[in-house]
Amino acid sequence: MEVERILLALAALLFAPIVGGALTGADRKLTARMQKRIGPPLMQPFYDAVKLFSKQRLIVNGFQSVSVSVYLASMALSLVLLVLGMDLLVLLFVLALGSVALILGGFSVKSPYSQIGSQREVLQLLAYEPLLVLMVVAIYLKTGSFSASSVMSLRQPLIYSLPLFIVTMILVMAIKLHKSPMDISGSHHAHQELVRGIYTEFSGPQMGLIEIAHWYELVFLLGFIALFWHTNLLCGALLALGCYFAVIVIDNITARMTWRWMLRVTWLFGIGASLLNLFLLYGIAGR
Repeated sequence: MEVERILLALAALLFAPIVGGALTGADRKLTARMQKRIGPPLMQPFYDAVKLFSKQRLIVNGFQSVSVSVYLASMALSLVLLVLGMDLLVLLFVLALGSVALILGGFSVKSPYSQIGSQREVLQLLAYEPLLVLMVVAIYLKTGSFSASSVMSLRQPLIYSLPLFIVTMILVMAIKLHKSPMDISGSHHAHQELVRGIYTEFSGPQMGLIEIAHWYELVFLLGFIALFWHTNLLCGALLALGCYFAVIVIDNITARMTWRWMLRVTWLFGIGASLLNLFLLYGIAGR
């Protein structure tokens, strides 16, 4: 059993960047088609990563390297913890640790773009973290445990009892992946005053490591959503990809909004939907 768990963790570490990079390439291709463009090849994210690693290593200060390393390690570790069915609260702590490390790396330089982008990244963290915590609380109420493995013991998929949390996960994905209208701290699109924002002073191999961390994070988010339909691997994968496609569509049909709008939507609509689902779950359980 221990050998199987080790092999599973190694498989997650090795194949997650490949899957995440391929999905990022598909994202760019779909976005281009929606905008009536041909778009880059599916392998373009991997070409970009190789090019970043081939560039000269330039850093503003030593802490930048530390923050990037912690960010990458946290994203990879959070995925491993999810695959191994570990405690979801610990998982969220590890995920938040990586985000905070990257924010501190952005704050460590004097660039106004990086400083403002880091400030807005803090606001994004405050926006989506309550949604993730409420989701873990709902899983605990349903399973009686905080571990991801406890979900596997359920006979019915979580989506039957926690449908509104799928909607909140779309909000979380839009924020975490820096998609419109939630891309307030940095963007892959040149349609805002910050452009790269928090990533402004990261370049070369450091930016390559950040991209790999993003691929780990993407696979983690999709894996978390797939957990809601654990009884069927295909249905879980389709559910996760469906949410990802919804985020891509929203990104292409909306413009970037202000940070006040983002907080208002996530806290009022997102937390409201979460609390409503918790109330319904509690009512059903109390019968």
